[in-house]
Amino acid sequence: MPTKKRILFIAAEMSPYLELTEFAEIINKLAIRCNDNDYEVRCVMPRFGVINERRHRLHEVVRLSGINVSVDNDDYPLQIKVASLPNARLQIYFLDNEDFFKRKYIFQDENDKWYDDNDLRTIFFCKGALETVKKFGWPPDIIHCSGWMTGLIPMYLKTAYKREPVFLHSKIIFTIGQNTFKEKLGKYFLEKAVANTGIKEKEVEPFKEANNTAMFKGGAYYADAISFGAEKIDKKLVEEFTKVKGKKILSYNKETDLTDYLELYNELAPK
Repeated sequence: MPTKKRILFIAAEMSPYLELTEFAEIINKLAIRCNDNDYEVRCVMPRFGVINERRHRLHEVVRLSGINVSVDNDDYPLQIKVASLPNARLQIYFLDNEDFFKRKYIFQDENDKWYDDNDLRTIFFCKGALETVKKFGWPPDIIHCSGWMTGLIPMYLKTAYKREPVFLHSKIIFTIGQNTFKEKLGKYFLEKAVANTGIKEKEVEPFKEANNTAMFKGGAYYADAISFGAEKIDKKLVEEFTKVKGKKILSYNKETDLTDYLELYNELAPK
């Protein structure tokens, strides 16, 4: 019997846990649709403080504890929690850390002030997601990243993690969404992102503006396929990524029944 294809969704948001943009609901539906279409599905997202652990029945996965994630020359413990997606036999893994995710707001505080450590939180989440999959020992055929916060993942997979056995055959799809913040991720964001990774300076060039558009640009640059996940997308990104040689591109379709996504997954990793 052929083994099931494995698809990993790494998202900053997903219904019903967190809904910041319209794509949160699409990720939920895609995960369920793939599960119903004989894919083996796992999802990874941050455990922001606004996600209610009791209501969503999160519990810690003790066998996966003990991972430390290196960010800017410091080690941060990674706590992994799991929940089952309502009405689906699907596991959602939440990445948590006392320093980064225990606050009651997401990217801005109660006065709408941008958190100074959003750069570190982003790097922690991106590295933590990949370290979690390594710990699973579960090689995904497809990795679908969505949300600006996942932007570094395709770059990490094509550089620092490219020889990791678990990712050797993974194909990456990255979804470009709408811009949701105007701030920058800080002057030293790229230095922190590549600290102790062996990644060269030129490899982080697409991220150099360290803003919302740059996170989408860098993610799309390194992905094997790109989808547009919103109607209102930065014009620069639309111009740059609507047609890219050698990459499958999925245009935004408000009326999609998600068949186009399934076809894309099957093209990237034929069954």
